[in-house]
Amino acid sequence: MAIDPIKQFEIKEILSLGEIGGADIALTNSGLFMILTTAAVTAFLMLATSGRTLVPSRWQSIAELCYEFVAKMLRDAAGTEGMRFFPFVFSLFMFVLFANLFGMFPYFFTVTSHIVVTFALAMLVISTVIIYGCMKHGFGFLKLFAPEGVPAPILPMVVVIEVISFLSRPVSLSVRLFANMLAGHITLKVFASFVVSMSALGFAGWLGAILPLTMTVAMTALEFLVSFLQAYVFAVLTCMYLNDALHPSH
Repeated sequence: MAIDPIKQFEIKEILSLGEIGGADIALTNSGLFMILTTAAVTAFLMLATSGRTLVPSRWQSIAELCYEFVAKMLRDAAGTEGMRFFPFVFSLFMFVLFANLFGMFPYFFTVTSHIVVTFALAMLVISTVIIYGCMKHGFGFLKLFAPEGVPAPILPMVVVIEVISFLSRPVSLSVRLFANMLAGHITLKVFASFVVSMSALGFAGWLGAILPLTMTVAMTALEFLVSFLQAYVFAVLTCMYLNDALHPSH
């Protein structure tokens, strides 16, 4: 029987929590792994910082590297003023990174392979940008859609383009993460299924399975790299969008 590469993304109910307004409320595998991801990030940071020393341990070194990595990213994109958003960006980066890495383990669930999760994270980012931008600058936040130095005759067209570009940000931010994780896991599952199918054909099948097995190992290594890169891309784009809230006229 062929192995369905899509089956790994199915949402399954684990525990029913009753009904509210006629809607079923339940803990699903997606919800469970979001809880586990949050717990894993919390446990890692608590473990790494519980015994801080001048000469850091391995765990403390990793935590400090993560801290400096995100802090430098935020300072480069939004300046020193952007550091007020450090807890927000750091939390997003660590959550996406751990969620991506969790998905690499057999029988685990990849929560970032679902558009509803990534879109919720993207809307959280854009909502923060809009709310903070309006609170800090008032109507001055609208300068974001009317760049300085644009000639008056083409200003209306530029404003329309800027508005469309801004509204497309949560879509592009969420689809980029979702699509990369979905496509990578499907490809990995397809190559792994080739190994299983060909191995059932005897000695000739074992020889033929060498190539897909090699591809599976290579794809696994690539997916670990993609897991980090997608967390980085999500975080760095968040920093760039937050810069618009801090400096809308730039």
